[in-house]
Amino acid sequence: MNRRTWVLAGAGVAAAAAGAAWRLGGGLLTPATAATADAAQALWAARFARPEGGTLALAGLRGRPLVLNFWATWCPPCVKEMPEIDRFAGPFQAAGGSVVGLAVDNPAAVRSFLARTPVHYAIGLAGFEGTDLSRKLGNDSGALPFTVVIDRAGRIAHRRLGSSSYDELVAWTKGL
Repeated sequence: MNRRTWVLAGAGVAAAAAGAAWRLGGGLLTPATAATADAAQALWAARFARPEGGTLALAGLRGRPLVLNFWATWCPPCVKEMPEIDRFAGPFQAAGGSVVGLAVDNPAAVRSFLARTPVHYAIGLAGFEGTDLSRKLGNDSGALPFTVVIDRAGRIAHRRLGSSSYDELVAWTKGL
């Protein structure tokens, strides 16, 4: 077999394994764990351009509960969960939390998508840097969507690979 065939076969096996794990477990949810020093440093040091202009500095969100969702316009489960996250974001933000979507995507595609489908939470244009950050936060496969809930102390309270629902987000953030 040539190199391209091996790469495609490997990608297919990886996608099938991720799909099977998600299907069997309803997504991957990890209980509370402390973020490694490397992950915490990467998280709070991260800065991303915003689709509307300006910069989103995650350090400014430190000390409050944070829901961080990695997504892309080309990812159907990501697009499907966005209304759930948007519905959750209003009350969560009013209670002192923050919701951030990090688009692991082309900036032009994100701007076009958000013009058609606006959301009421902060979006950062993360590109490939977003994939690196998601891996540091526990997304070993780099797949999307991936959601991380971080408590006031900067500890990871929950992680989820796969779509999240409004009810799950409320449950994960209760008491933060």
